[in-house]
Amino acid sequence: MDTAAPTSFHALPKHKIVFTMVGVLLAMFMGSLDQTIVDTAMPRIVADLSGFEHYTWIITVYIIASAIAVPIVGKLTDMFGRKPFYLGGIIIFTIASIFSGLSRNMPEIIIFRGIQGLGAGAMMANAFIVISDIFPPAERGKYQGLISGVFGMSAIIGPTLGGLITDRLSWHWIFYVNVPLGILIIILFTFFFPYIRPNAKRGKIDFPGMVTLSLGVMSLLLALSWAGGQYPWLSFPVIGLLSLFALMLLSFLYIESHSSNPLIPLSLFRNRIIYIAEIVVFMTAIGMFAAIIFVPLFFQGVLGATATISGGFLTPMMLGQVTGSFTSGQLLSRAGGHYRMQGFMGLLIMCVGVFLLTRMSPSTGYGIAVVNIVLTGFGLGMTMPLYTIAVQNAAPYRMLGVATSTVPFIRSIGASMGLAIFNPILNSQFASHFTSGLPQAVKDILPVEQIEGLTRNPQLLMNEETEAGIKEILMQASPQGEQLFEQLQQSVREALSSAIHHIFIIAFVAVIIAVLVHFFIKEIPLRKDHGND
Repeated sequence: MDTAAPTSFHALPKHKIVFTMVGVLLAMFMGSLDQTIVDTAMPRIVADLSGFEHYTWIITVYIIASAIAVPIVGKLTDMFGRKPFYLGGIIIFTIASIFSGLSRNMPEIIIFRGIQGLGAGAMMANAFIVISDIFPPAERGKYQGLISGVFGMSAIIGPTLGGLITDRLSWHWIFYVNVPLGILIIILFTFFFPYIRPNAKRGKIDFPGMVTLSLGVMSLLLALSWAGGQYPWLSFPVIGLLSLFALMLLSFLYIESHSSNPLIPLSLFRNRIIYIAEIVVFMTAIGMFAAIIFVPLFFQGVLGATATISGGFLTPMMLGQVTGSFTSGQLLSRAGGHYRMQGFMGLLIMCVGVFLLTRMSPSTGYGIAVVNIVLTGFGLGMTMPLYTIAVQNAAPYRMLGVATSTVPFIRSIGASMGLAIFNPILNSQFASHFTSGLPQAVKDILPVEQIEGLTRNPQLLMNEETEAGIKEILMQASPQGEQLFEQLQQSVREALSSAIHHIFIIAFVAVIIAVLVHFFIKEIPLRKDHGND
């Protein structure tokens, strides 16, 4: 039997802590780089695979899978140690990246992105937990600078690299770039990452809790994704899935309240700091993903930018987020740990930024759009380290893994629910405005199936072959063909702008709610050690 090792990395030599941090930061870089690259390439992927109605699913399935993995892995690492789950997550993520790049249709890429999300969830859970193992709450803010620096590199490289790869090669290669980096990280983790085993008694694995949580999350997010788009809200599939979610939720709560070793101890949420922090994280995630996912679509579909240019303009938002996170982390550790005031300031700035996003239109200049997204990113960045540290500071150390994992879990659920709601809104609002705004002359010339195709997927105009075919039809049918094609493009841009406008309004309301809820959070001094519990 293995001899139990300390539950904290404080007992390790300094060089091992350095190796641990290097491995963690590299894994975080790979995960964040993948996300920023995929965000930029999304419009081209959807255009090539003909799946505008599933625009958000490439992201949503990734988030659903990672959301399910995070709390499960967080609990298991408290029981069995961090290393096997961290290493397994990296291996799964790397292999799934290969198959995502090989995808030939929307179902394939959705499946492999889901598997990739499982690996990312394991990586995400462990990254936050390992950092909290190494440093006590009062010191963690300073080390957010390292995390922000790595995330900043991916924010600078990712969007532009994603655009360049998509424009010069193909979107398939945005997944292949993970492979060499993933192999390097696997080697580093295998030989250098310490295997810290917990002192606490392991207890039984809460399999019923895992099953009910997984089924509940999947049924809820699937119902929200289908409702109002693929199926009416009162249809049997949607009602059935929502009923399954309600059943799984009640079952999960019953199981966790009676389990000797629950997957997510419900006692955590009796703590006011923890449940207030989780609500704020949930609401800000809706605003965050509205910006991250739909800003590239706005630049490419509304302002007519290429994927490369779109990626370049997403970079300022990510840098704003990095700067806000770094600033907030430093202030948190060096200015007394006042997460209540810092959280309010960050949420207020984010609120202003998202409000300005709602004011954008096809006539908005690039400069104004960049200012809006930088404000949004900076405000969001200020909030990101605060709530994780607040939760860790309020939770007992024996629950550190599961308590820490609830923050990215709740953030993923918020993002998934936001995207699930955004998808049918995007489709219905675009179809309505495009149909009513399309000039009659264009309707008379283009085949009905061509118009219906554009209604379902406006990104078809990004496909050079399709664009040339539509333009040729209009040119042959009318001497004003060039002008009619421009009117068609303008109709697409205005309809898409209107649809995205509605999404940004929902995001703005979510951030307003986060501001109001934040007022109720209690501030306690940050601990300077891990405590005795």
